[in-house]
Amino acid sequence: MFLLALGHAATHWTAATIYILLPLIREALGLSYAQAGVFLSVFHLSSFFANFASGIAVDMSGRRVMVQIVALIMGGLATFVFGFTSLYVVLVLMVGFMGAAVQAWHPGAISYLAEHYATRRGYVLSIHAMGANAGDAVAPMVAGLLLTWLTWNTTAMLSAAPALVTAVVLAVVLLPKDRPATRDGEPMSVKRYFAGYWALLKDRAVVVLTMTAGFRTMAQVGLFAFLPLYISDVMKASTVFMGAALMTMQIGGFIAAPLAGVWSDRIGRRPIVFGALGITTVVLVGLTFIQDPTVYVACISLLGFFLFAIRPVVQSWMMDMVPGEFAGSATSLMFGIQSILGALSPIIGGIVADQYGLVAVFYVLAGIMFFANILVLFVPRTK
Repeated sequence: MFLLALGHAATHWTAATIYILLPLIREALGLSYAQAGVFLSVFHLSSFFANFASGIAVDMSGRRVMVQIVALIMGGLATFVFGFTSLYVVLVLMVGFMGAAVQAWHPGAISYLAEHYATRRGYVLSIHAMGANAGDAVAPMVAGLLLTWLTWNTTAMLSAAPALVTAVVLAVVLLPKDRPATRDGEPMSVKRYFAGYWALLKDRAVVVLTMTAGFRTMAQVGLFAFLPLYISDVMKASTVFMGAALMTMQIGGFIAAPLAGVWSDRIGRRPIVFGALGITTVVLVGLTFIQDPTVYVACISLLGFFLFAIRPVVQSWMMDMVPGEFAGSATSLMFGIQSILGALSPIIGGIVADQYGLVAVFYVLAGIMFFANILVLFVPRTK
């Protein structure tokens, strides 16, 4: 459980570094906000395709740890190459590989944990989510400090280390135990796989919960994309303050994840998701009225507390709904939809920012989060 949380932290370290580098890349390359949004959209679009490929690989082969190791190596190497160039096209290509690596991790990890800890999924997946929060929290702060002495290219190269080192650790410790975990202990046939996948697509509860997760992620991606830009361009704060603000948001999520996970194991998933989505919507709107830096960081921490409390609970809810042998594909379906909507968010936000200013983006994100909240009411009650 803790090794997979460590791997999750390493994958999110890569993603978080990209967000903190974005303002400097935009300035160095002379990009508009819309162009910067396209840059991140590629990250999430590649995630979409990687999700389905890894879901198929996980459920048909059962080699979950192997898929996770491949994801870590791909993300680490892409981040390392990222530091060698300032060509926009090459940067976009490398970001695509990073996005694929980050999301290829989830089907194997979540299905592995859901199977081995079936009665404590909320708690275990919250520990896994804490790994993501740790990576997302530490990486921006480290990158922000490095950027005070180094170029963004060198900072990107150094940020490749966590993923590559963790891949070696998993290969040594967990890979020897990596065996097919399908229903009969053998790799799944193509016919059986696609029959089961079609059944997932016809399940109303799965589809509505997937869309709920998708719109929540759409708002989160937009927040990650435009919060650093807002701090840099509107608040005129330093990269260190920017890293600190993003870190406090992740710290809030780090604290909230286990609390939400354990609580959802006891009282159910629905009330936790509904309540956290509603509070997140309110805090998003409130951020636009705050000017004091100290209060702003405090509210960012509160936002992270409720925003990231939702993530492991939604994942646990999905694992409760689907057969264990299709847990990887159900995860890839959920994260695939999240990738599609996440890819749209920076583009929409970039257009809104160019036309109406950065503050207007946060109102749009709050509206998206509110819509996700409404969708929770339409998730059918299941056993």
